[in-house]
Amino acid sequence: MAKGNRGFGSSLTEGLDDEIDVGSPAPSESIMASRSQSLARIAAGKVVTDRTEWVDPARCRPWRLHNRDLDHLNEESCRDLIDAFLSAKKQRIPAIVRRLKDDPDYDFEIIAGVRRWWTVQWLREHHHPEYEYLVTIQNVSDEEAFRVSDIENRSRKDISDWERAKEYSRALEEFYDSNQSEMAEHLKISRSWLSRLLDVARLPAEIVNAFPDTHGITVRIARDIKPLTSEKRTLDLMVAESMAIVAERDDLGTALPAPEVAKRLIRATVAPAKPAGGEVEVKGAAGKVILRYAHSARSGYTFKVPARSGASATEVLKAIEAILTS
Repeated sequence: MAKGNRGFGSSLTEGLDDEIDVGSPAPSESIMASRSQSLARIAAGKVVTDRTEWVDPARCRPWRLHNRDLDHLNEESCRDLIDAFLSAKKQRIPAIVRRLKDDPDYDFEIIAGVRRWWTVQWLREHHHPEYEYLVTIQNVSDEEAFRVSDIENRSRKDISDWERAKEYSRALEEFYDSNQSEMAEHLKISRSWLSRLLDVARLPAEIVNAFPDTHGITVRIARDIKPLTSEKRTLDLMVAESMAIVAERDDLGTALPAPEVAKRLIRATVAPAKPAGGEVEVKGAAGKVILRYAHSARSGYTFKVPARSGASATEVLKAIEAILTS
């Protein structure tokens, strides 16, 4: 494997955000070491090695541990590749694949280059049947394939923290026996950065549901939210707020940006101070007052639920629970 961050920032691209080299055969070190030379030869139109071929994209499938959310691949997200392929009249930089055995439906498994694969298929379906998929065939183990893919894609801005976190989470369990120190050593990254990234994938599903698009959940957002999930009181408050955000999104048909969702979840954990006298108002997700309460040492709490607040019983009960446990 390449040492340090060598090769992370240097790439020959044609507007492509997930390009890979066509290095020499097996180990990941060799694959990445000859990146610049191999890509330059291909870009110049020179003869490439006999391990690089044009293949039918329909005979290829993404590797089960690839780092792309397929449901986020569409004409808009792949527009840069579509335009680049049309301009060059072909795909110029190959993907990395492995040859499959005993699969009647597919010949190759895509280690890196899923966006290129999607783009070629899209072009074939939109009046360009002449396009084929350029691949470099390599013989690598699953763990080597993960490291090669990681080296190639670590600096890609179009890969979300969510996609990368999910990929790392699967790899941690499958290749490194859930040992974060070992994984960090193999990938030549800091343990603290790896831990922060894995926290993205470890957010509870009830919290993730609040975000309209998981790709908006960044390492920074997870850093602010994840510690609050370790305590039942704050977790319950955020889950209640998440439910309110989802209901609001469904009712209004509009979605808050991910940073605003995170702010609302965090604000929900800060319960209003218990009053010395008089009533305190509690507002719900829609901004309306959903509860009024007062408290005294003699009579305890008095709660009032305004009519037509629009709040569900669950939201009101969660608000009451937050007051009583704060």
